[in-house]
Amino acid sequence: MRIVVALLLTATLDAAPVTGHVRFVGRAAGFTTPAIVYAEALDAGRIQAGQFSMTQKNKTFVPHVLAVPIGSSVVFPNEDPIFHNVFSLSRPGPFDLGLYRDGASKTKMFTAPSTYHVFCNIHPQMSAFILVVPTSFISEADSAGNYRLELPSGRYRITAWSERADTSSAEVTVGASAVIAAELTLDESHFVETQHKNKFGQDYPKRN
Repeated sequence: MRIVVALLLTATLDAAPVTGHVRFVGRAAGFTTPAIVYAEALDAGRIQAGQFSMTQKNKTFVPHVLAVPIGSSVVFPNEDPIFHNVFSLSRPGPFDLGLYRDGASKTKMFTAPSTYHVFCNIHPQMSAFILVVPTSFISEADSAGNYRLELPSGRYRITAWSERADTSSAEVTVGASAVIAAELTLDESHFVETQHKNKFGQDYPKRN
């Protein structure tokens, strides 16, 4: 399955580079989705929402992980020649976009920070994550676990996220010079994959 991470990189003229490293513990062989890293301002700061897209194509959500600032809208276009029904039961904002055909799209605004596990009610193999965060400063760790953010002066909480681990955070103070943040650790060793239900809490029909 093709895995893509979409993200928002916000840069300002007075920003300084903040670099760091994410250490993975117990990462399964062949699991390649990178960690999302975001910096939440501990002082007052403006969050820039936007519009993003998660496409349904070849019975797959693309990207598999989408990280967006709170208040952003996500469009879900259907590019398959079949029907899809996008839904999530994740709190605090579960949603059901209903059944719609190829060429159509539905839009959802995310007003509460959380991790939303997204599925299709028709095709059980379709699974994705929308990470809604209280910041516009979002990046991702590369395959070696390294990341970079451009942050204006201030105090921040930097958090690393993976779909298979609890989050890991550290605080950092940013001035005019480059900063190296403390290492963040994501422990994926306790992850157990489970079979999800449809939007009614029932098993998917065997024919799917």
